[in-house]
Amino acid sequence: MASTVGFIGLGNMGGPMAVNLVKAGHRVLGFDLSDAALSAHVEAGGEKADGISDLAAASDVIVTMLPAGKHVRQIYQGEGGILQNSKAGTLLIDSSTIDVESARVVSAAAAEMNMPMVDAPVSGGVGGATAGTLTFMVGGSNEAFAAAGPFLDIMGKTIVHAGGAGNGQAAKICNNMILGISMIGVSEAFV
Repeated sequence: MASTVGFIGLGNMGGPMAVNLVKAGHRVLGFDLSDAALSAHVEAGGEKADGISDLAAASDVIVTMLPAGKHVRQIYQGEGGILQNSKAGTLLIDSSTIDVESARVVSAAAAEMNMPMVDAPVSGGVGGATAGTLTFMVGGSNEAFAAAGPFLDIMGKTIVHAGGAGNGQAAKICNNMILGISMIGVSEAFV
C-alpha cells in the first residue's frame, strides 16, 4: 500500500534512499536546504515540500537523514518541527548517524506524542543507498521496528533490530570503531 513519505535530508545518502521509495510507488515529499538536492529529488519523481511543518502535516511516515544530533533534535523538537506538526501515529525513521543520547531523547519525545520512532543509521555508502542494499541497524520498540520494516526493506538489504531506542546508534558506532581499527591495521601492514 502506497504511503505519503516525508524525507528530510536529500544529500549523498538521503537522495538515493528517497528515490528508492519513489520507485516503490510511494508519494515522497522532500525537503533539503540545498536547491540542487531538491531539484534532483523532483527530477526523480519526488515532490518538493514547502517546509518542514507542511511536510510533517501531510506525511504518514517521515524519514530523516541529517548531519548530527543537534540537527535531529532541532528538526524533531524545535519550533515548527516534526513533533509539533505531525498527526498522532505518524511513523518516524531517523537514519542519521548521531549520538545515542540524542536518539533516545527524541524517541522519548515522539512516544509522548504517540508517534512510533526508530533510530536506523545505515552502512553501505552511496553505492548501497543507490542500489537499495544498505544495512540498517535499528533501535526502537518491537512495534515501531515492525512498522518501519516495509520502508527499510525498500532502501536496504540487511535490517537488524538492535533493541530499544538508541541501540541502532550504539550498533552503528561499534561498526564505525571496527572499521576504523581495520583501516589502521591495513595502514600498518602497508608501512
